[in-house]
Amino acid sequence: MLQNRVDPLGRLIFTEARGHWMGNRGRIHNEKKQITHRFRLKAWITCLLEFRGRKRVVMAPNRYTELFFLDEATAFAAGHRPCFECRRKAFNHFKACWLKGNPEYGFTEKTPVKEIDAVLHKERINKKGEKVTYEEAFSRLPDGVFVLYQSEPYLVANHLLHQWTPFGYKKTIAQPPLKNVTVLTPRSLVNTFRAGYQPQWEEVQ
Repeated sequence: MLQNRVDPLGRLIFTEARGHWMGNRGRIHNEKKQITHRFRLKAWITCLLEFRGRKRVVMAPNRYTELFFLDEATAFAAGHRPCFECRRKAFNHFKACWLKGNPEYGFTEKTPVKEIDAVLHKERINKKGEKVTYEEAFSRLPDGVFVLYQSEPYLVANHLLHQWTPFGYKKTIAQPPLKNVTVLTPRSLVNTFRAGYQPQWEEVQ
């Protein structure tokens, strides 16, 4: 079992659960297939599991580290965004919605994606390597966002909270009694969802 599954807090965990999306943060493993770094690049991306028939050996020497996600909403919560190569259509839609949702940066269609990656990097992890969160009114959060509730990650969908596990969503609860909640999904990505990007998530019970 490899430490290559990503949870909504961006942590790399061991689990037998299979992922429905792949992604990477650069080469962060050693020759023994052990994780040695949390990231190497600021471009944290989400990729298709299959693309043009390419075959890869997971955690091969001197290759990027394949990471896996339960769903796209989980990947976004961790701070990943669509890959430009294997998910070109999704990437273009993502960028358009990101620009619309975050006008304060003054970016345009011609702005290189590395500038967006730099913003995301500040929003997902601090200099101590800790997950960045912020407080927001639950009523203002769009579907697809993750929050931390009772120390566990929950997906916001249909005005309900759905508890995340590596194998899927196992418990649904009503709107929390607190006005504000701790948001795990980076702020600019939450704005991206508000602007029209709808992330994929696994069926909730």
